[in-house]
Amino acid sequence: MKNIFENSNKLIDPFGRDVNYLRVSVTDRCDFRCTYCMAEDMQFLPKKDILSLEELETVCRVFMKLGTRKIRLTGGEPLVRKGIMQVIKNLGKEVGNSLDELTITTNGSQLETKAEDLYNAGVRRINVSLDHLDPLKFKEITRWGDLEKVKRGLHKAREVGLKIKINTVAISNFNQSHLPDILKWCGEEGFDMTIIEVMPMGDIGGDTRYGQYLPLSQVRQDLEKEFTLKDLPERTSGPARYVSVEETKNKLGFITPLTHNFCESCNRVRLTCTGILYMCLGQDDNADLKTVLRDKGAEALEDAIRSAIGRKPKGHDFEISRQSTNVSVNRHMSLTGG
Repeated sequence: MKNIFENSNKLIDPFGRDVNYLRVSVTDRCDFRCTYCMAEDMQFLPKKDILSLEELETVCRVFMKLGTRKIRLTGGEPLVRKGIMQVIKNLGKEVGNSLDELTITTNGSQLETKAEDLYNAGVRRINVSLDHLDPLKFKEITRWGDLEKVKRGLHKAREVGLKIKINTVAISNFNQSHLPDILKWCGEEGFDMTIIEVMPMGDIGGDTRYGQYLPLSQVRQDLEKEFTLKDLPERTSGPARYVSVEETKNKLGFITPLTHNFCESCNRVRLTCTGILYMCLGQDDNADLKTVLRDKGAEALEDAIRSAIGRKPKGHDFEISRQSTNVSVNRHMSLTGG
């Protein structure tokens, strides 16, 4: 019988990009309700609509067969999904063989109890979303979050050996003047930091994207009044552009989907927890891998994935303005995965 997980040809998109990076939302559920990500009264998906843990792993392994070298597990909050640690352990065994890296994006709420398990499973790097260091402001932006619990989790993660990068969304009239403080704190704690522009994804209720939007060109100008920032030539497999920070001795990234489109080197696709593959974060074209897997089996996934990569667009069309609806795509980031 043919082994469907044997190495095969790489996934090359119409623009010659080697698509070797898969981001997987393992759940749409989260124990926070961040105001730029979700509406407070989110209606989550029924279990039948979500890929099972076994299905998630199967899809990941087919991508690995097709040349995927890095997998990032996201959510929602990935660590709230029951049983997800077994998937992480199984995929972690492939690091150094079929995978170069398995990473996690998390809000940090579960790290105090799960950081050691993550390290033992083969995870070496995590991204942690954190948008304010004032406990009341942190509660305001997350609606439900506990800053001290997240900080304890970060310290535990650092203690067990995980390399930590803090992801901060720049939000006008909320943390605009506080970003230097977060950068200083990251330097003191030994964390790198990435600042991200608000993305026009999903209806978030009463807030408007235009009201939240803060261009990172302005953020950088403000930071350079206090810090010496030096552009770095390095590029990771993500969309950030990096600078070194002389005063804090750490690295700072900027993710700018609106002020500076990062699509020319895009090597990634995103799988939702419902098994829908999006070839671009900011476009609606997709491939329903769940139906293929359930109706035809794992053997049929390869052709479906290759067909989808053949439609990967050159870039997205995000827009935020006073005149626009400020929802470029209707799905929430929590469904697509960060």
